[in-house]
Amino acid sequence: MYIKLLLKTFLLFIFFTNAVVAKFDINAPRVILQDFLSGKILFEKNADHSIYPASMTKIMTSIIAFDLLKNNELNLNDNFLISENAWRLSKSGYSSMFIMVGDEVSVEDLLRGIIVVSGNDACVALAEGIAGSEEEFAIMMTEKAKEIGMNNTNFSNSSGINDPDNYSTVRDIMIMSNYLIKNYPDYYTYFAEKKFTWDRTGGDPITQGNRNPLLYKNIGADGVKTGYLAVEKYSLASSIFKNNRRLIAVGSGFKTKNSRSKESSKLLIWGLTNFDTIEISKKKKNIDQLNVWMGKSDKVNVVTNKDIYITIPKAKKKYIKTVIEYNGPILAPIKKNQKVAKLKIYFKDEIHSEYDLYSSENVKKENIISRIFTSLNYLVWGDV
Repeated sequence: MYIKLLLKTFLLFIFFTNAVVAKFDINAPRVILQDFLSGKILFEKNADHSIYPASMTKIMTSIIAFDLLKNNELNLNDNFLISENAWRLSKSGYSSMFIMVGDEVSVEDLLRGIIVVSGNDACVALAEGIAGSEEEFAIMMTEKAKEIGMNNTNFSNSSGINDPDNYSTVRDIMIMSNYLIKNYPDYYTYFAEKKFTWDRTGGDPITQGNRNPLLYKNIGADGVKTGYLAVEKYSLASSIFKNNRRLIAVGSGFKTKNSRSKESSKLLIWGLTNFDTIEISKKKKNIDQLNVWMGKSDKVNVVTNKDIYITIPKAKKKYIKTVIEYNGPILAPIKKNQKVAKLKIYFKDEIHSEYDLYSSENVKKENIISRIFTSLNYLVWGDV
């Protein structure tokens, strides 16, 4: 028997995304905006054109360290000896933490020197401490990029300093930023720090501010990383968390610092203002009960195996509904995590997406006597 169970109906303001985007633009040649929870791309322009990521490269430098910390192959209190190679990037003209040759600096201080003050010297020191050389570390970075789906990226150094072989796209930088926030929420808090004080050897402590201009605006920004190269101009990977929503934006080719700040803020606020994100289900959380035939229980709870959100434009009222479709009642026995149904999401009368539903419990078959009475009851009354 084919059964459709209406789960929910939301009455929302929506219209086609293209209509929203058509009235909006950002003054930068390469831009992308994503809703973090649903993964929906809200705006993009030349998102797959190759760019030089500049200091946005340092997001991956940090991720490599976070991976090792997670696997207990590295400790925040570990100290790395500073080489002359790393120290040379403390010179005037480079973003620096101002480490000195022969210093022994903790992994945590190097990470904050990279993330907060964009220290190129700290990048080289961390790379050498982890991989022995920056060249070997760059290989690790590129391998990680491919692993997480950054298919148009190659890293040739740890800092993003000028090198034609150090390239990416704004889409890939978005993928990298999403991975960082999703997998390392605790370490991600470093990116929201507005200043870092390095208690350097042989001199007074140096306090420097975070280079991310959005942290100083009251819009809910908490990351991610700026960049600048003469050939690429100004770039920024940014994220905002407000009203239980997170957006990630990446832009490259802003002509000025002021434009980078202004246009990135505009993009993020536009995403918050013009779209809503709705929770459909949470991973492994029961969302409904389906009928069971010949089981010790006449119902079975069902779940999705992932969090499901949808992001839609605000505007005219349209119907969104979620429907469970299955051939039922489902014959026992049923095993936990058995695929038993489909969850379909509709925009008005058109299907938007669908997901498998799984039983969240075991349901054993009735004993023989109970099965006989159940069958007789059905034959007489048509009641399952």
